[in-house]
Amino acid sequence: MLTLSPAVIEAAESLKVKQVEEQVSALRTSVICAFNQLLDLKDLNTGVHSTRLAEWGMRVGQELGLEEPALQNLEIAALLHDIGKVGIPDAILRKPGKLEADEYALMKKHPEYGWAVLRMLPGFERAALDILHHHESFDGKGYPAGLKETEVPVVSRIVSVIDAFDAMVSSRPYRKGLPFEEAVRRLILASGTQFDPVVVQCFLSFAQTEMAGVFAAAGTSVSSAL
Repeated sequence: MLTLSPAVIEAAESLKVKQVEEQVSALRTSVICAFNQLLDLKDLNTGVHSTRLAEWGMRVGQELGLEEPALQNLEIAALLHDIGKVGIPDAILRKPGKLEADEYALMKKHPEYGWAVLRMLPGFERAALDILHHHESFDGKGYPAGLKETEVPVVSRIVSVIDAFDAMVSSRPYRKGLPFEEAVRRLILASGTQFDPVVVQCFLSFAQTEMAGVFAAAGTSVSSAL
């Protein structure tokens, strides 16, 4: 009877572990892509918006020195932060005018809806919490929990800044995107109240040097932005 050496057994076990890790990674990617496709079906602008946020968010996260697990959660949270909007009626999501109080109250539920969905998936629990809190404010006046400053997860603070900037500069069927300088002014004005000032400074440090690319991605021409 052939007896395998400890080294061979260890190598075989290591290969199995690697294969399982690759399968888990592939499943994670497939789930993210599937949910992002779902966002596209709900609202094309929402899905594309999320893809931009993932690119910007990873850049900010790397600049801030986030470790790999946090960066992975950041990618998920940036891509899927709006997944809860699948539970919001189209009449509210696409309403061109100001929302009524009851409509706004329902819209504010989307982070909780997103958390409720993603927390059920193994490996997505942390990202689900980051999504739950991406509308918190640095001064504690956000929702749903009224967290403030470092009580708000750093991933949530990053998504909050880049989400707001992209929303401001992006054109929609019912409104034109803001000029670059105005979007920057508003970010800076809300720095320390709605937004983490460190995250704002980090994001603007590269957004300003890559303005053409930012506006090309957001659907606004540089000439109209200046």
